Amino acid sequence: MARMSRLFLGLISGTSADGIDAALVEFPDGPDTAGLRLVAALTHPWDEALRARLVAIGQGGEPQSLDELGRLDVQVGEAFVAAALALLGGAGIRPGQVAAIGSHGQTLRHRPHGAAPFTLQIGDGSVIAERTGIATVCDFRRRDVAAGGQGAPLVPAFHAALLHSPAEDRAVLNLGGIGNYTLLPRAGEVRGFDTGPANALLDAWCLRHTGAAFDAGGAFAASGSVDQALLARLLDEPWFALPPPKSTGREQFHLEWVEARLRGEAAADVQATLLELTAATVADALQAHQPGTARVLVCGGGVRNPVLMARLGARLPQVAVESTAAYGLDPDFVEAMAFAWLARETLAGRPGNLAAVTGARGPRVLGVVHPA
Repeated sequence: MARMSRLFLGLISGTSADGIDAALVEFPDGPDTAGLRLVAALTHPWDEALRARLVAIGQGGEPQSLDELGRLDVQVGEAFVAAALALLGGAGIRPGQVAAIGSHGQTLRHRPHGAAPFTLQIGDGSVIAERTGIATVCDFRRRDVAAGGQGAPLVPAFHAALLHSPAEDRAVLNLGGIGNYTLLPRAGEVRGFDTGPANALLDAWCLRHTGAAFDAGGAFAASGSVDQALLARLLDEPWFALPPPKSTGREQFHLEWVEARLRGEAAADVQATLLELTAATVADALQAHQPGTARVLVCGGGVRNPVLMARLGARLPQVAVESTAAYGLDPDFVEAMAFAWLARETLAGRPGNLAAVTGARGPRVLGVVHPA
């Protein structure tokens, strides 16, 4: 029997929907991750009209009709196809050399609580498999939710495989649209959970008041001052006090949520306060759940914001706060790499979730496979 290709391609568009991250990863044989290699990566832009519609629905808006939802599912799938083919073309890799694509899709709703818990990511896996000719694994989160879990975060198992140290307690912090932690004690159970808003609110407020899609270098936030009264009103959100496992999304933390707590503050001061909200909730969560942490390894778009990184360092003075780049993982593509890994685990029949992280009833093989 021919050996399966060791190349897997991960695709994800996160809460911020600021682009489709694509990562081509070469894995060693067997279940180990030691020696894995990021072969190529890119961020593929969204069509602006499609992105605007996805963001509007993701923030709590409703699709205009069932027909629109169906169209969006296919359009997102086609956008993911474009990202995958652009990556392969640039790397000089033929589709037949890739074992599988792991596609996260675009989250429109994440409701893991209530009488009928669900999570909804669109981006038709059949379209991706058909257009690329590569087996595609998608819908990773729904099996965990069906098993009583949050369906998120799913990346901690990947973090644990690559970044655990027996010498110190570590945490991996993803600063995407939403912040989330993986707690990696030197000995003991891996845990993980969302911390609350990270870039999603910062980007949305910046776009509204400056026209820029994100706050480059944190300059807009740096031009304002933290309003302590506003910060207190934001931190009074009951979700922050919930114990893990917990997860959230843009449908909970959006501009309307911010506006309900405003009292006429200047736009730059609001930006500075939203940045401080991220730093405060991240620091508070670490102190509450793993106070002996020696090192926080940061990935996601927030690692590029020096003002945010400085505030994290100030709120965690006894902790080394550094990019995952110091450990050989490009901070922009850790999550895309993780979904390549999740596809590999699915095809091997191995669980991709950690029940202690998501709250599921146990380990589960995740995802739906669309054959090539």
